Amino acid sequence: MAKTKVISVANQKGGVGKSTSVYCIGAGLAQDGKKVLLVDVDPQGDLTKMLGQRKPHDLPHTLGDVMNEVVLGKEIAEHTEIMHHHEGFDFVPGNRVLSAVEVGLVNVMSRETVLRQYVDSVKKDYDYVLLDCRPSLGMLVINALAASDYVLIPVQADYLAAEDMTELVGTVQQVKRQINPKLKIGGVFLTMANETNFRKDTVRAVKENIGRHLPVLQAVIPATVRLAEVSTADKSIFKHDPRGPAAAAYGGLVKEVLEIGEKQRSRSAQCR
Repeated sequence: MAKTKVISVANQKGGVGKSTSVYCIGAGLAQDGKKVLLVDVDPQGDLTKMLGQRKPHDLPHTLGDVMNEVVLGKEIAEHTEIMHHHEGFDFVPGNRVLSAVEVGLVNVMSRETVLRQYVDSVKKDYDYVLLDCRPSLGMLVINALAASDYVLIPVQADYLAAEDMTELVGTVQQVKRQINPKLKIGGVFLTMANETNFRKDTVRAVKENIGRHLPVLQAVIPATVRLAEVSTADKSIFKHDPRGPAAAAYGGLVKEVLEIGEKQRSRSAQCR
């Protein structure tokens, strides 16, 4: 198996379609024949709920539990936290245990790399590991960035979107300098683009604004009723509305993610 790619999907601003995007990218990669693991790094457990676990806080073994085991130096003999989804990928659920973990990490040695140690123990079985980050820039997000090869940034298609990204980009650069030199920004992609007459102008302006500083992916995810329904439909957009515009947009995004991964794999091979 080629080298696993670990991807954080992050934005400190909530409500940008982050968890939905992780779900749909993961499902799309699985459709393409890739072995995929999704990891819910958000104490709210939104991704976990989307994946059919409606009561994440009642689950007996989640990401927070295994991170605690890493902190305590325990060997994880059986990965009972890993669950399988009917669309062909695996996932690790998250819940409010992660909030306690984040607080506790303040006093832990190598606190920024606890999640990386866990991911390193499971990633050999997968082509892609996607980390769904909480909407903040706290220790859990730093852990996710420290574990990742690159980060994807979903941004609402809005004129003010670029202004909200300065702090996140600064955090990514700091993690790259101090903890994870291989970390790269894979790209920004626009979400929640409405179907108004000036949508194209808005998208163009936002892309130009962000593109001065960061790579911008071509995919633009539309705001559709069918996509909004994914959060409670127990299926990704590819199953819920396979011929709709959101499925087409996410299909394009998945192709771009695959291209980023292949480019990085090629560079790695050339460096050997």
